[in-house]
Amino acid sequence: MTDSVSLSFGPLEDRARADAPDADRISLRDFPVDVEIGAFEVERGTTQRLQFSVVVAVAPPDAEVGDDVDRILSYDTIADAIRTELAAERLALLETLAERISLRLLAEPQARQVWIRIEKLDRGPGALGVEVVRQSSKQAASGAAPPVVVDLGALTGAPEAAAKWLDYLHHQEKPVLVCADADIAAPSNEAQRRIALLTRDAATWALSMLHAKAHVAATRTEVDWALAQGRLTLWAPGKMLLDTPGAPDVAADGAVLAGWMADRLGAQKLVVVGRDLPAGVRTPAISVETETLSLG
Repeated sequence: MTDSVSLSFGPLEDRARADAPDADRISLRDFPVDVEIGAFEVERGTTQRLQFSVVVAVAPPDAEVGDDVDRILSYDTIADAIRTELAAERLALLETLAERISLRLLAEPQARQVWIRIEKLDRGPGALGVEVVRQSSKQAASGAAPPVVVDLGALTGAPEAAAKWLDYLHHQEKPVLVCADADIAAPSNEAQRRIALLTRDAATWALSMLHAKAHVAATRTEVDWALAQGRLTLWAPGKMLLDTPGAPDVAADGAVLAGWMADRLGAQKLVVVGRDLPAGVRTPAISVETETLSLG
């Protein structure tokens, strides 16, 4: 067999090693799951065996990692991504499942590239499957400057002032991520929590109406791509707050959410407009008055 054919049918680790020979990698191989999936009627109402192999290229660990499992992308993260996407809804296509798993894994701050192979073991004489390779926009734009995260939550209800800030931020040469805010009461059940998440996203979309060039992004992949394109990016936090373990509570102060996102992005600065800085943020941060129109 040629090298390309050998890599296609051989262990996924060999494909990943050939694509990214110098990268650190973590892998999960031949992970079996029984699940209902498929586009054909015969596949409905019954489970079949799927087998997953996943390799993730990760950023080299920094000196602070030590021996702390919470500071790395672990095997459990890969397995949980598979289980979460399988539990989300019944899917017809392996291609859709592979795409969703790759997006979930690439949202992890350490992930740079992912290789996923999914095989059906019960639909033919052999294993029938798909394989995808996806690259994080963090990797594709690794030379891009880290963004400035700006919390405009204090300007909720002040559209003229917010519009002036958006126009000022649009003309910055550095990538800027803008965070809106909404008045959220602490939810007492899951329905109220989901409504609160939608309310936060609605506030972001409302803010976007104040500037024709504003681009709303909901996932980490969308955020990274928009920032790499130099767009004025507004973060709709609902999906990441819902999907990310350890994320702030939906009722947290908007500046707290902005600080959390700034830390995840490795932002060069957090600018909080018109209110106090959140506690515990690692990103360098400043607070400015609403009329200042400055990133400090």
